[in-house]
Amino acid sequence: MKMIKALTTVLLSSAVLAGCSGVSMKTQNLNESEYTVIGQGEGTATGIMLFNFIPIQQNDRFVRAQGAAIDSLGGDAMINVEVQEDWFWAWVLNGYQTTVSGDVVKLK
Repeated sequence: MKMIKALTTVLLSSAVLAGCSGVSMKTQNLNESEYTVIGQGEGTATGIMLFNFIPIQQNDRFVRAQGAAIDSLGGDAMINVEVQEDWFWAWVLNGYQTTVSGDVVKLK
């Protein structure tokens, strides 16, 4: 019985800690000779905290928004990046919408 409690505690702790990890946005330092500016791109991504405890598409929200902004013009990277975050509330959840905008570039 003690073994089951210990195993349950370890599994539950692992699941909670795994939900608390995130992915950071990748940025590059580029010289002007390495790219061509395509135009201004923008992308959004939304994540939810269910019961203010369970993250749903929350951890990689910034990366997904950045990828959508780059893909909006078919580029390779972004420079002059701006990040904006808005939130909304419902009875059982909080939602967070991230918007990433900036100059989309094509690498040479």
